[in-house]
Amino acid sequence: MSQNWIEVGHLEDIPYLGSRVVKTGGTDIAIFKTATGAVFALEDKCPHKGGPLSQGIVHGKSVSCPLHNWNISLENGEVLGPDKGCSPVIRTQIIGGKVFLERPPHIKATGTDG
Repeated sequence: MSQNWIEVGHLEDIPYLGSRVVKTGGTDIAIFKTATGAVFALEDKCPHKGGPLSQGIVHGKSVSCPLHNWNISLENGEVLGPDKGCSPVIRTQIIGGKVFLERPPHIKATGTDG
């Protein structure tokens, strides 16, 4: 595995239709699991007012921001519907039941929070 990928935990530790947060030196990353078990990661900040997406409701392949109910695609980070904006997407891999994130150059993972 390349040094650009960071192991952040076990797949079983992320609840279906839920999330976990990876704390970083700056921008936190929210890791989401859908009802079908698909895993996605976004910066944990709504593009509207910076709300914590990890505290939102996961439905289908999107998450609703807990502050103003903006819906953000987990696949591409784009805001759905009439609103506009984008949350940066972080690529994920599942290997042997472990979750890996591709580390953007500006982020250094320091641990996870549930």
